[in-house]
Amino acid sequence: MNYIKYICILLPFLTFAQEGNVENDSTRVIYLFIKGDSIPKTSINLDEVMLLHRLKFDNKQERIRYLILRRKTLKVYPYAKLAAERLDSLTSELKSITKERHKKRHTKKVQKYIEGEFADELKKLTRTEGQILVKLIHRQTGRTTFDLVKELRNGWRAFWYNTTASMFDISLKQKFDPWQNEEDYLIEDVLQRNFRSGALKYQPSALDINFFDLTDKWIYNKQVKPE
Repeated sequence: MNYIKYICILLPFLTFAQEGNVENDSTRVIYLFIKGDSIPKTSINLDEVMLLHRLKFDNKQERIRYLILRRKTLKVYPYAKLAAERLDSLTSELKSITKERHKKRHTKKVQKYIEGEFADELKKLTRTEGQILVKLIHRQTGRTTFDLVKELRNGWRAFWYNTTASMFDISLKQKFDPWQNEEDYLIEDVLQRNFRSGALKYQPSALDINFFDLTDKWIYNKQVKPE
């Protein structure tokens, strides 16, 4: 493997550490005393740091393709993140509602709130931005946009939405599949780099995604099977 997954940076901690020796039944134990902490420790717990591979492009066209995909992904990811947050909130709230008609009323209320707050912005998305958003909604919620619409409204309306979207070459049934789709892998690459830099606020994916295994497959041509 040509990259390091995790690295521990010890120097800042060692600057403030002192060693202490304790003899106990002829066994020598080394304790570390951290500045500002009166309790001796035998080890120091550090956060894991993920190092990503360096971006390389075979030609100018590939670089431009990645930069365009990066711009579009950064634009629509916040909407996918919001969809996941609203869905989690709605699911929790519905658990406390016993009557079915009250559940339907509450679901409709939340849906109208979301549409009223973001519909105008979503209408400004291009076809490719809309398709990326559909994929990212699946990444963040574990469900396709089609299934979410079907759940929040009804099957016929979901079918109609999907048919309408298909006119613009957008499928609401599209899933996020970085194992089989190279573009989805590049989208995941964009997300990971911007989570790391702080440009995007991290939210766990509902899907089981191992970015390093994906990189082994797409960048280093290794035979890796998805878990």
